[in-house]
Amino acid sequence: MASVTSLTASVHQRLADALSAALPEAGSADPLLRRSDRADFQANGILALAKKAKANPRELATQVVARVESGSVIKDIEVSGPGFLNVTVTDAAITGNLAERDADTEGRLGVPRAEHPGTTVIDYAQPNVAKEMHVGHLRSAVIGDAVVRMLEFTGESVVRRHHIGDWGTQFGMLIQYLIEHPHELDHEGGEVSGEEAMSNLNRLYKASRALFESDEEFKTRARRRVVDLQAGEPETLALWQRFVDESKIYFYSVFDKLDMEIQDADVVGESGYNDMLDETCRLLEESGVAVRSEGALCVFFDDVKGPDGNPVPLIVKKSDGGYGYAATDLSAIRDRVFNLKASTLIYVVDARQSLHFKMVFETARRAGWLNDDVKAHQLAFGTVLGKDGKPFKTREGETVRLVDLLDEAIERATAVVREKDTLGQLSEEDIAERGTQVGIGAVKYADLSTSANRDYKFDLDQMVSLNGDTSVYLQYAYARIQSIIRKAGDVAPVAHPELELAPAERELGLHVDRFAETIAEAAAEYAPHKLAAYLYQLASLYTAFYDKCPVLKADTPAQVENRLFYCAVTARTLHQGMDLLGIRTPERL
Repeated sequence: MASVTSLTASVHQRLADALSAALPEAGSADPLLRRSDRADFQANGILALAKKAKANPRELATQVVARVESGSVIKDIEVSGPGFLNVTVTDAAITGNLAERDADTEGRLGVPRAEHPGTTVIDYAQPNVAKEMHVGHLRSAVIGDAVVRMLEFTGESVVRRHHIGDWGTQFGMLIQYLIEHPHELDHEGGEVSGEEAMSNLNRLYKASRALFESDEEFKTRARRRVVDLQAGEPETLALWQRFVDESKIYFYSVFDKLDMEIQDADVVGESGYNDMLDETCRLLEESGVAVRSEGALCVFFDDVKGPDGNPVPLIVKKSDGGYGYAATDLSAIRDRVFNLKASTLIYVVDARQSLHFKMVFETARRAGWLNDDVKAHQLAFGTVLGKDGKPFKTREGETVRLVDLLDEAIERATAVVREKDTLGQLSEEDIAERGTQVGIGAVKYADLSTSANRDYKFDLDQMVSLNGDTSVYLQYAYARIQSIIRKAGDVAPVAHPELELAPAERELGLHVDRFAETIAEAAAEYAPHKLAAYLYQLASLYTAFYDKCPVLKADTPAQVENRLFYCAVTARTLHQGMDLLGIRTPERL
């Protein structure tokens, strides 16, 4: 089914046509239409056009009104103030528009796909091998997953990349210890859980670290093992792979708890670019982008200086011949641009790494790997804070384990679901399932409802609250609608464009109509918080509609059907929007 033209677009086109007719020299002028509390829409563009044409803005506005083709869309249009246009659409247009969206057989609610989609490679959810995931890993995973979902929904071709930390000198220590203690990663009982895998890795890491710091001979053997690893010695590589595989068991268990799907083919860690590092350095040096400085291969920038005023370079290759993170990141850009044919690269990475990525992107531009046709963008995110406004830590000052945080959210949410089930309609299995959906949804929504570049406070009490801007509030709005539809029995939701709408119905219908515009804006700006804000307002407007407009006890059968239809299309919009944020909408709560 073709996309549905929004009421905003319909009104905009009518005003633009009228503007061109009243002031031909203005060409295809923008009426600057926006939602208004004085009418359904207000157009402010006439003031600037009148000034440019040296015309009286109110007179020009009056001429525009006289030329507007209202048709079945515009009910009333009036000149206000110095030359604003206040526009009210017909009730039939609102209901008719929603009926078109509801009839979309693709289940997209009439949301269009991009006319010229590209290929976006998005780098997110980047844990480290043999290390526990902590609260700091939450934001990259949750924000990245939502951006992937939004972009794919708009028709973009998206390639996921999980740039795990799977290379470095620490592996010499781990591998050497495993050689000398060969059964440390054995699975006696067959498969192990994610928690067991992480426990094995933690135990091995602590033991190898203790030996490394206390035994000089072991330290020497461990350092030799790093050389073997970098040289690709088969036994060393095989043992390194065991650490990667054990870590993946753990990673995937955490992502599964987060209700995120991670494909093994999308996990391309630092090691995946090892074969490209030498060529990357050669290309940069031959092109003059990188130069030798004190034995290291560096890229310098006029605007990047240290506290002493001296330039701070991006070190691509160290003086000892080792490669830095920059070489890996630049090789990844080459791979993503030339092999994956990306038109856009997105990096969902902590804001504290902004300078590094600024330098990496500029280096890639100088090398010609990024240009006007291929762009890179760091979707920088802020820090997760505790209730005290300081970086989130345990009482002992340790970094909070991500698994512990998610388990506590599920536990709190399960208690809320059980408390709300006053009639005992849910089984223990149902309560556990919904508790997980509500708890994980609460954590995700708290993150996604905040602009990514801002810090936010992690407050579970607020996150699982039924009141305020929380996912629980949205999920309960959806569940309430499903309850009403079940109670309606054989009465089907049917749109009746001929019916007059109450003010609360109009507000709800106009907001549902903005769904497509909101998705387009949120996807274009990589801003899931804009979709979250839309959904919260949608749930709030539905609550007002529910309070003021009886559904099953409406005055006439046609009004019952129409209000049920408004309930159903709101539920579909909530469900689709929440799904794009990676949040479940239980049918019953």
